[in-house]
Parts: sequence; C-alpha cells; structure tokens
Amino acid sequence: MLDSFANIIKIKELRRKLLFTAMILVIFRFGCFVPIPGIDVQKVSETIRQYSSEEGALGKVLSLADMFTGGAIGRGALFALGIMPYITASIIFQLLVGIIPALERLQREGPTGRKKITQYTRIATVFLCIVQGGLICNGLLSQRISNPPNSFLLSDDILSGGAFLFYGIMALTCGTLLLMWLGEQIDEFGIGNGISLIIMAGIIARLPNTISYLAGDLNLGGMGASGNIELMDIFILILLFLGMVLAVVLITLGQRRVPVHQAKATRGRKVYGGARSFLPLRVNQSGVIPIIFAQSLLILPQYILSAIGGGQYFQYGGFFWMVSYVGLIVFFCYFYTAVTFNPNEMADNLKQNGSYIPGIRPGKRTADHLERIMTRIALAGAIFLSFVAVVPTFVSKAMDIPFGHASFLGGTGLLIVVGVALDVVQRVESHLLNKHYDGFVKGGKSVRGRRR
Repeated sequence: MLDSFANIIKIKELRRKLLFTAMILVIFRFGCFVPIPGIDVQKVSETIRQYSSEEGALGKVLSLADMFTGGAIGRGALFALGIMPYITASIIFQLLVGIIPALERLQREGPTGRKKITQYTRIATVFLCIVQGGLICNGLLSQRISNPPNSFLLSDDILSGGAFLFYGIMALTCGTLLLMWLGEQIDEFGIGNGISLIIMAGIIARLPNTISYLAGDLNLGGMGASGNIELMDIFILILLFLGMVLAVVLITLGQRRVPVHQAKATRGRKVYGGARSFLPLRVNQSGVIPIIFAQSLLILPQYILSAIGGGQYFQYGGFFWMVSYVGLIVFFCYFYTAVTFNPNEMADNLKQNGSYIPGIRPGKRTADHLERIMTRIALAGAIFLSFVAVVPTFVSKAMDIPFGHASFLGGTGLLIVVGVALDVVQRVESHLLNKHYDGFVKGGKSVRGRRR
C-alpha cells in the first residue's frame, strides 16, 4: 500500500490531477463558509441545529440536506443549495430519456446528442435553483416579518423585502452553478467524477461534528464525563460502521456475469471469432436513487397527516412509516432498473456483433433471459438498499442518537461515500497499471467485488 502511494507521487500526470482535485474541493469548502448577504449566521445555525435534533419529516430533511451540503445550510452560505438541484435535474432527464422518444433519439446520436441533453439539464438546474432558493429566502423573510426579535436577517434596510429575495436567489443560484462548473473542471482536469466528489466532500466534512458529539456525550463513569453514551456503545458503533462499509463495498462491486460467446467465422484458411467473454450486470443497478425518491415522497403524507391531526399514525420511524419506506425503495429499485436497463436493445447489440448466450437463441429469447436475470438480481439489490436505508433509523432510536449523526452508518451518505471512493481508487489504479506500476492490490490486479 505504501509503495502504491509512493508510485502516485512519481507519476507527474497523476500527481497533477490529484492536486487539482484537492484544490477544487478546498474551494468548495471555502464557499460553504461564505454567508448569503444580509443573513444572521448565528441565528440560522441555532435554528437549523434545533430542528435537526427533533424527530419528524422536517428534522430528517434538514439533517440530510445539511449533510449533503457540508453544513452550508446551517451557515446560510452561498452553497446552501449544494449540487442537489443539478443531481435532481440529471435524474429527471435520465428517466425522461427512457420515456420520451425525442430524448431517446438524441441520446443515440452519440456525443452531440448527449451534449444537448446536458444543456437541457443545466437549464432545468437554473429553474430548480430559482424555485428552491425562492422558498428558502421567502422563509427567512417571513420569519423577519412575523417574529422580528428572532429574525434571521440583519437589520439592513437595503436588503429588506424584494431586494433580499432578489439578491438571495441570485446568490444561491450562482452558488449551485459554480459548484456545477467546479465539478466539470474536475471531470476534465482532475480525477474522478467531479459532482460525486463534491457531494462526498460535503458528507465527510460533517464527520468531525459527529465524532465531537459522540465524544461530548460519552459516559466514563467516575472519570468526569457523565453523558448518555457508554464505551460499549462506541465499540458497537465502530463495529457496525466497519461492517456496513464492508457490505456496501461488496454489493457495490457485486455483478452477475452472464457468459457470452462470439460466433466463429471462416475466411479462407483463418478462423475468426469464437472468443468467450462476460456480460456484467450490476446487482445494485439503481444505486442510491431509490432511497432519495422514497425519502422525498414520504415527506408529503407526513405533513398532511400532521396537519389533520393524524400524525401519530405515520410518525417517523414508526411501523407504517417503515413499511411505506421499504415498499417505496423496492418499487423504485424495479422502476429505475426497468427504465435504464433495456434487454431488447442489449439483445440486438449482441446479435449484430455476432455474439450469443450459450443455450439461448438470439433475439427475443435472449432479451427474455436477460430480463429474468435482471429481475432476480434487482430483488437482491432492493433488499440490500432497504437494509442500508433503515439501519440509521434503528440506531438513532436504539441509542438515542440524532439522525444526522446516525446517518453515517447507512443510507444515502454511506452509499455515496463508498461508491465515489471506489471509483477514485479504480481510476488511480488504472493510471498506475498503465505506467507499469503495481496497483493497490498485490500483483497488479484490479479492485473487484464478489461476482457470481
């Protein structure tokens, strides 16, 4: 391992990419501390901390949003919206490509078509930023009007009313667009997926706060500290964290390898083809998207039931909430897989390339076979995602830890961090192997998960 890090320093191109990526992430962290004009940072931080420590839909949403933005929401910073509007727009267009024929034709045009879809995604990002930024700024402004002593805004007449809405929305929108541009710079000049790295940096930046909270609430008996968390609880949390990381790594890299043979062709005295390969089908085809969609949809019924006095039947972490949460995750796993995985197109590509699956006739039989396989492994992926998603809730309830701190043990945060870290390791390893250096795994083998 130490030799691999030494080899990274020796390769000038790889060293430059890593330093550039680190510089961009430092800029991102700096922007998380630059407040929106006219914001009282201390009051915003206290309010966000108060709501995040409470149970319920609002507290959970604020905890997750603050984690993804690296604490920018709690500071009222320029990057308070984070990169999530762009992620949301990307997911929307990714789903629309499988539904709208015009977008599907654009995607099939190659780089030109994908470039147009990227432009549409950026335009949608601007609209989402304006809407979300307007909601945030209007909430801050309404607090000043309804409760002046606890106003989130500084006493500055220039930034009151419509002026604050304009400047606030502009600042939040420009912050997200700047993050989007920084991510693209990492894609071009750095290493790894820029957008994913920015999200991962925001999540990891919240880890010291969790460690500080656990250390401050530690109960050491007669040694001075009298918190609510025992040393055995810390030991259990560490073991649980390591086990969850190992499970996420295995399932992220897990694949079902479908054997594929290439038909032989004789030309003169030479025989071409006949090679054997594998078609890798990922177990977790949908990634973290089902959890994000399920969390978003559960917010609405919680608010509706709370408004009509029936919130006790659908409390966060309760039985009906948990069943609905798991059911939505399973549904979106299959839905997203059905939208993004096209067995008919895959079967046609195999047929055109002169390849076939042994024992399966080309064409419709091959498509049906691939669909059956994907349906089975999608069930395994859905069960895994459901388990990862509910672990933070159970830990938060069992150990009386705020959800924002327990979320590091599972859910979207852990999935994103592990997935991005694996991607970066594989990219660095490919650079090392191309320069005839050993990778992180002994013998120069690539990082692999469990395959069937």
